[in-house]
Amino acid sequence: MRVFDGVPALQAAVGTHLGYSEWHTVTQEQIDTFAEATGDHQWIHVDPEKAAQGPFGTTIAHGFLTLSLVPMLAWQVYAVEGIAMGINYGANRLRFPSTVPAGSRVRAGVELLAVEPSGQGFQAVTRVTVEREGGDKPACVVEMVSVIVPAA
Repeated sequence: MRVFDGVPALQAAVGTHLGYSEWHTVTQEQIDTFAEATGDHQWIHVDPEKAAQGPFGTTIAHGFLTLSLVPMLAWQVYAVEGIAMGINYGANRLRFPSTVPAGSRVRAGVELLAVEPSGQGFQAVTRVTVEREGGDKPACVVEMVSVIVPAA
């Protein structure tokens, strides 16, 4: 994990790749729990028997489940000391170029695109690429926008 000593150190890293998270296995249980939480029970996610006959040969994670892993994975890549809090502000771009079959391992690579003054703190923009082990395309690519509030 890369640890930055305050916002100025983070700003100095703009334009660099910050590293990769650990691998995370996306289980069928996690997919089912996400389906319960969101009400998205489409068979390609939650019916292993039917999904075995479908286009992917197995169940796949919801795209938004993959996206929801981004904070957990990104926190493994970098941290900023001397801040009161970081807040998810939104996303500029989001794509799901490939699927995540149940049982797949994924990890995130993080590139720091910008750190600009904004409101009560700073707005940081990262490009997070979630890759699937053995996959030829990313599972998710998103520009995440966060607000970083320095400690008083």
